[in-house]
Amino acid sequence: MALTDHHDVFIGSTTDGWTFVVLNRPIGNAARILTGAGFTARKHQGRTLYLLPPETSEDAHERAGVAAYGLMAHTLDLVDLAWTTRQHGAGTAAEPDVTIRFSDGTVTATASTDKAETILAQHGFTPAEAARQYELPLGSGERDALGAVVRAEAHLHADGISVCIDLGFATPQDIPPAPSRLGAAPAPPSTTQVQRRSR
Repeated sequence: MALTDHHDVFIGSTTDGWTFVVLNRPIGNAARILTGAGFTARKHQGRTLYLLPPETSEDAHERAGVAAYGLMAHTLDLVDLAWTTRQHGAGTAAEPDVTIRFSDGTVTATASTDKAETILAQHGFTPAEAARQYELPLGSGERDALGAVVRAEAHLHADGISVCIDLGFATPQDIPPAPSRLGAAPAPPSTTQVQRRSR
C-alpha cells in the first residue's frame, strides 16, 4: 500500500507545487465537488487524480478547503498534508520552521526551534545524528507513521509553527498507482454458528 492509500481522501502536494486529491473509495458527488472547487480530473495509473496546478497557489487553500468541506459530508476519513494548502500570510517566513520528509520508507524532520523539537518528540520523533534532525522509528508501520505526522503537523500548526511536508513526489507522475484490487473481495461470512463458552 502506498502512503496515499490509507484514508478515504488524501490531499497532498508535489514538490513542484501541484495540489492533488486521491479518492480511495467511491464517494457520491466527489467529482462534482472537486471540479466545482477548481480541480481537474486526470487518469493516472489506474486511478483518477484531482489536480490544482502550481499557478493556483494563491487560492489553493480556499479551493482545497471547499473541496474538503464537501467531501466531509460523505466521509471524515480525510487527511490533508498538502504544503500548498497552508495559508502564506505576508509575515510568513520563506523557510518553514519544520520540514517533514517521507523518503524510501523513512520519515525525517528538521526543526529550527526548540519548541518545534519538543512537539516533534511528543509525537514519537527521536533525535537523529545531525543537530535539529529527527526521525520516526523504523519499526513504525506506514499507517502509524502517517498518523504520527498528521498529529505532529496539527500540533505544530496550532502552536503557530510553520510546517512543510515533503511526500516524496516530485511531480504528479510520481504519485503511486492505484493499489492492486486482486483478492480485494471479502470472503463471505461463515454460516457455521460459533459455540459460546460456558462456565
